[in-house]
Amino acid sequence: MPRLAAFIALLSVSLVAMAAGQHNTAPVGPSRKVISRVAPEYPVLAHRMHMQGVVKLEVQVRPNGTVKSAKVLGGNPVFADAATMAVEKWKFEAAPGESIELVQVLFEAQ
Repeated sequence: MPRLAAFIALLSVSLVAMAAGQHNTAPVGPSRKVISRVAPEYPVLAHRMHMQGVVKLEVQVRPNGTVKSAKVLGGNPVFADAATMAVEKWKFEAAPGESIELVQVLFEAQ
């Protein structure tokens, strides 16, 4: 019985790893064209520490192109709020229905 439990645990971990790998290979970039972007404000703490990073977001876009919601999928938490606030002001091209877009916001120290 312990071998069966170990086998099931190993199988579960393998399946989760495979699913995570598939998620990471999804193309990142909007399928709807971005008409206007608002640059994020660089967090003061990150600027002082010369931090850089990328925030990946899942953005729900209304048919008229305005952002309905933005959810952080990954990246440095120091930049998450700034990225979300900026992307919520973006405007995408109009489409027949709502869509989910995957976007990345890059923060580079200057």
